[in-house]
Amino acid sequence: MSKSQVQIFDTTLRDGEQVPGCKLNTPENLIIAERLDELGVDIIEAGFPISSPGDFNSVVEIAKLVKNATVCGLTRANKKDIDAAAQALEHAVKPRIHTGIGTSESHIRYKFNSTPEKILERAVEAVRYAKSFVEDIEFYAEDAGRTDNEFLAKVCEEVIKAGATVLNIPDTTGYCLPEEYGAKMTYLKENVKGIENVVLSCHCHNDLGLATANSIAGVQAGARQIECTINGIGERAGNTSLEEVVMIMKQHPYLNLDTNINTQLLYSTSQMVQHHMGILVQPNKAVVGENAFAHSSGIHQDGVIKNRETYEIMDPSDVGVTESSIVLTARSGRAALAYRAKKIGFDLTKLELDKVYPEFLKCADYQKEVEDEDIEKIVKSVRAQLEKIAS
Repeated sequence: MSKSQVQIFDTTLRDGEQVPGCKLNTPENLIIAERLDELGVDIIEAGFPISSPGDFNSVVEIAKLVKNATVCGLTRANKKDIDAAAQALEHAVKPRIHTGIGTSESHIRYKFNSTPEKILERAVEAVRYAKSFVEDIEFYAEDAGRTDNEFLAKVCEEVIKAGATVLNIPDTTGYCLPEEYGAKMTYLKENVKGIENVVLSCHCHNDLGLATANSIAGVQAGARQIECTINGIGERAGNTSLEEVVMIMKQHPYLNLDTNINTQLLYSTSQMVQHHMGILVQPNKAVVGENAFAHSSGIHQDGVIKNRETYEIMDPSDVGVTESSIVLTARSGRAALAYRAKKIGFDLTKLELDKVYPEFLKCADYQKEVEDEDIEKIVKSVRAQLEKIAS
């Protein structure tokens, strides 16, 4: 059975940049955009052109730079925003305008002080107007996660008629459970005329830690685009993590879902984004965290040394990490100590290991982690003692 392609829509430079303190200048935006294009993302959301002159300029320059990916600009459902996006995207090889409006009862009543009928009218007008500039139009129904399915389906059907090519179904507040989000996609697939002619897109937030799970539920239900960011950075608790959804699809081939991502660039891309945005990746972050392939428990270390797959479901090299890390702590066993000692040139005999291990534990109790230089000192000291006894 052939695999179905899932498009990766990266919004690191737009939604990711909405994190406090994460503002990038144009040269930094270009460095990251160039890497995203090399990484193999299908769509780069370059920014929100109307928001500031700096953002407008960044979108212009990214549109000139990127050769492979579609370059996308975000707008609200008004002509000024759409005009700015169209102008910023003039030089893009493959331009896309991403426009939309809130569709939940909360957004309609409190944010817009409007009615469902007027919101529907604004949605259609925005898509129709954007279509006069570019062919590829993505419509977002903000807060779709909390939008009544019947109304959401009505909005989707009308914007398809107006020319939308992609329907973004955002769980804007990170509220949905995976089965709810998947069921919403299924409902739209079954109840929206013309849905077979457009791409359904997942855009999930991580307020309850479910962004990745919801996105996977979405593509299992028929969505064929995931909107995500490097390291999962984004508004509040963050967005769907690009590296997580990509590796889930890679590690579960029975899903029959594939992407164009060069996974061996994931770790270095993560590090690049961390450097330029100044937001540290948590050590236990899945796929790209410092501890993602690190083992400090003696039982786990012994298992990994004997066969990496005992405790690792991914090959570190698949994501650009050189190798697994055996971290020596007071919880480490003899196998791990012997393994690390051998890596730095000390092939210990059983007698030597019996003498070295107690000294190692003393060192490990005193400091959090035992480094190579510590091992070297301990081994040399023990060997000197053994030679003295032998003589």
